[in-house]
Amino acid sequence: MSRQTDVVAGFAPHAVTVGSRHLEVDGDWVATFAVVGFPREVYPGWLAPLLTYPGRLDVATHVEPIDPATAASRLKAQLARLESGRRHTAEHGRLIDPHVEAATEDAYDLSSRVARGEGKLFRVGIYLTVHAPTEQALADEVAAVRALTSSLLLDAKPTTYRSLQGWVTTLPMGLDLIGMRRTFDTAALSAAFPFTTPDLPAPDPTSIAAPEGVLYGYNLGSQGLVHWDRFGLALHNHNSVILGRSGSGKSYLVKLEALRSLHRGVEIIVIDPEDEYARLAAAVGGSYVHLGGDGVRLNPFDLPIHTAPDGRRSAPPDALTRRCLFLHTALSVLLGDVLTATERAILDRALLTTYQHAGITADPRTWLRPAPTLRTLRDVLTTTATGEATSKTISADLAARLHPHVDGVFNQLFDGPTTTAPDGHLVVFSLRDLPDELKAIGTLLTLDAVWRRVSNPTARRPRLVVVDEAWLLMRETAGAEFLFRMAKASRKHWAGLTVATQDTADVLGSDLGKAVIANAATQILLRQATQAIDEVTRVFDLSAGERQFLLSADRGQGLLTAGTQRVAFQVIASPNENHWITSSPAELATHDPDDLDLDSEVGSGPGPAAGRGGWIQLDAA
Repeated sequence: MSRQTDVVAGFAPHAVTVGSRHLEVDGDWVATFAVVGFPREVYPGWLAPLLTYPGRLDVATHVEPIDPATAASRLKAQLARLESGRRHTAEHGRLIDPHVEAATEDAYDLSSRVARGEGKLFRVGIYLTVHAPTEQALADEVAAVRALTSSLLLDAKPTTYRSLQGWVTTLPMGLDLIGMRRTFDTAALSAAFPFTTPDLPAPDPTSIAAPEGVLYGYNLGSQGLVHWDRFGLALHNHNSVILGRSGSGKSYLVKLEALRSLHRGVEIIVIDPEDEYARLAAAVGGSYVHLGGDGVRLNPFDLPIHTAPDGRRSAPPDALTRRCLFLHTALSVLLGDVLTATERAILDRALLTTYQHAGITADPRTWLRPAPTLRTLRDVLTTTATGEATSKTISADLAARLHPHVDGVFNQLFDGPTTTAPDGHLVVFSLRDLPDELKAIGTLLTLDAVWRRVSNPTARRPRLVVVDEAWLLMRETAGAEFLFRMAKASRKHWAGLTVATQDTADVLGSDLGKAVIANAATQILLRQATQAIDEVTRVFDLSAGERQFLLSADRGQGLLTAGTQRVAFQVIASPNENHWITSSPAELATHDPDDLDLDSEVGSGPGPAAGRGGWIQLDAA
């Protein structure tokens, strides 16, 4: 008995001060209201605004079913009173009361439905309890709640001199000590349940832990925050597509998600055609591969060597064969022509000879040796051409065509072994400074490095592959094929593809773009151009309201869709996050790199419900 008493004491307050219209419970000021007036017509989820109130508000609904016999008797008596009043008014020549007429029609309709078994009657009591830390704050909260109920056409009365009973009524104890109830039918009662809400559903409604996933911003339809976990078990894949016109905030959102994903242990690999991620990589200690820069090289002959967590290095059983097949593709892109059968045969023999010159043979034990380079292949083609004169001529021609990439003006990408190992929690491949003549081969080598990292079976971990300004990548054949491959197969490697593009019409109008969108479980639409909104509406099955929202959305406002779930949100970032991810020239001109410490605020701080002083909205950034 003593143990049971201790358990009860653990839940009971230490002190309760009772006032006429309020309580003070352990320093918490409480006021309770009973809803006594309701609108004539309601819609599904009409009580949802009470649950999304930004302060602390307890809403209790007490439901008691009425048996059919009692319901029929009460409806009959109510109809008799209403009909008697109507006849009395008509006999004395008075004007008809429209409220009585409406009530009579409703009573007849309800009586008919109850008699046919299409509905039942319930006695329902709705009570509200407001919490605040001080008496003055309670007065402000009470005024705000009463204003909210008035906007919903609800008449909320304070439980004067019954404040203690009112508070107990809203506790999860199933006790209605106030007893101020109204009669609801089945349709009205079902509409009162707040199952419809603008907020995304919680992964585990019974958990009190912090929401999983990444904070995107705050909900425009409520005061809630929008957390989204792309690696959640409920999603079919981890891919995401972000579509919006230029200046709508696509890159800002992508960088914000990447920065916050790093705090969850997610590895980020970025393909950056516009060199927008250099500052972010420097801030978090990531790897920055600046292709086209001085001394930055990617060797296409590197075998896919995998390093296990214990430091052991190994290669797949068919590593050499697969690398030779890739080199056929890479050299076709590099030379700019489709190779003939004879050229491919000569090149195949030259590739094996090139690896043999570096001591790499069919024996897997030799695959860990340093790989040859493009210069070695050129030399092999020049010095080992044998056989017919035609073969010699073709070998010499291939060697001559490789000369600009070995000793000529385009040699900066291939003149030696790989200089920067793409390793770390954030890897950024910048493609902006690649010459146009090397854009295709540079893109192919970058995508090959990304895929080898993603498909490494010895280092499985959640990864996000970010392709910003994807329309630039889709212009290259290799880039388009990579996007299609990643969209289809990334889930099997615990990876997600993020595609952000402003060229919405072209993406939706191509088979590749449709495949990428169809294989993205998370779809985010930012502000759309008038010329593209019709196609966006058709593909994403937007309602008229969603269509208008995307046409008029401010910068940083968007619509997140994931299956049947849709939510409109506003991107928010802390000042430190904004410092490292903004690309606004006006802001960058005023930034001092020594002013902010990345670790002091990233991923922390108050949400919009607690006050937005510590956050920055994208439309104000």
